[in-house]
Amino acid sequence: MQDRQEQISQVVVTAGQMRDIEKRIFAEGMPVVALMEKVAGLIARRIPEISSNTPFLRGSRVGILVGPGHNGGDALVVARELHFRGYEIWIYSPFSKLKELTSLHLQYAQSLGIPIYQTIEQLPDSNLLIDGLFGLGLERNLTDPIASAINQLNELSVPIYSIDLPSGLHTDTGEVLGTAIRATHTFCLGLWKLAFFQDQALEYLGKAELIDFDIPLADVEAVLQDAPKIKLITRTKALATLPLPRPAVTHKYKEGHLLLICGSRRYAGGAILTGLGARASGVGMLSIAVPESLKSLLVSHLPEALIVGCPETETGAIAHLNLPEKTDLSSFNAIACGPGLTRDATPIVQEVIKSDRPLILDADGLNILAQMGAIATLKKRQTVTILTPHTGEFERLFPDVADAKHDRVKAVQEAAAQSEAIVLLKGARTAIANPQGDVWIVPESTPALARGGSGDVLTGLLGGLLAQATTKQIPVEEIVATAAWWHSQAGILAAQERTELGVDAFTLTQYLLKTLT
Repeated sequence: MQDRQEQISQVVVTAGQMRDIEKRIFAEGMPVVALMEKVAGLIARRIPEISSNTPFLRGSRVGILVGPGHNGGDALVVARELHFRGYEIWIYSPFSKLKELTSLHLQYAQSLGIPIYQTIEQLPDSNLLIDGLFGLGLERNLTDPIASAINQLNELSVPIYSIDLPSGLHTDTGEVLGTAIRATHTFCLGLWKLAFFQDQALEYLGKAELIDFDIPLADVEAVLQDAPKIKLITRTKALATLPLPRPAVTHKYKEGHLLLICGSRRYAGGAILTGLGARASGVGMLSIAVPESLKSLLVSHLPEALIVGCPETETGAIAHLNLPEKTDLSSFNAIACGPGLTRDATPIVQEVIKSDRPLILDADGLNILAQMGAIATLKKRQTVTILTPHTGEFERLFPDVADAKHDRVKAVQEAAAQSEAIVLLKGARTAIANPQGDVWIVPESTPALARGGSGDVLTGLLGGLLAQATTKQIPVEEIVATAAWWHSQAGILAAQERTELGVDAFTLTQYLLKTLT
């Protein structure tokens, strides 16, 4: 049972895929009315539980917002169940045409003496609103009078719980279709929908939870089998990888050797933070190439690392690599390049791109790659490349793919397919895609990570894990997903203990290992 729940909790679907899964369930004999009863019953039981710390008690007044489809039907069953449990219920039903099942539930609610209102001006006060206006698959912009009604409802100082999706959001992109309910809490039904992991939807979703109504895994797999997989990186999945396994008898070079190429006289901190992120990964051997003038500074912060001082340009950037004798780029298990480099280090980035080592590019590594022409350049590489852009860097790298601000998942899929790289698009919900179109999403994060240097920490952490993974045959995509999850969880833990204002990038590095305890 636990295994099924864990698998279900990782799956993310489009509106079309969810409809196809439901069609299979109904074709196999599950009555629509029975499924509606089950879903609404689960929601009705959850509402008092999640409202236990608010004035929402038995006898409280609850407003039910009813749309024309089965989302409205779900809301009406919730209304009935809460009515029988002693809550004072009223219904807002502004649509003249309803689906047959929804219409029957409305008729029954009326027979129970529950008042029904058709205009926003008639609505009485309430302690809570349940949003069942629109759910899965809304495509068109909302217009008046319903758009005006939603805007007025949003202005009330009342919690709003949405069923499946806040009304007015596009199920796949999370786009606001004219206007949308700003939910306090959203019950996502059956399987996670893409909108829940699009940055533009987050301020409308409130706290989201999955209502698992026991969809058979066989039906999910039958619909998704030929499509690229979109999955969440759950704690269980990440901790199945961490810490990376080590045999009883080993040595430092068997536990991965990472080369970091980072820093400049102008941006020395980037090299330190990247190194500290790599240190936390547990990598066996860490070499850091920096301008010669930074060498003593790096040694003081990372005494266990091999700090390679390199000749520098007049501006304080690395002029060329000065690796130890009998060492070249092929001596390392992985290379991470970019934080703090400045664009004056262009020849260095060009050199590492030509290497045969697994490569992570970040920050100025990405800006230099964009100048070189990302897609054409990366297609020449014969080994794995991982790109870790934020939205601005992503747009410079891939100006001709889908708009990352509009649909992050589609954008990262297209970028990975065209560049043949693994692309990690940072954001409130970080999305990672491989060239085959499979996507991994970090399901939670914190605004505390919106601080300079946080990305440098991720680059080092990811580099250290990647260097170890090459000696252990762990799939690269799993390592990238695990690193992103670990970084996010460290930020969340630090914010809980220090508040969001207290999580600078250096502090973040101190919480990486705490996250795993």
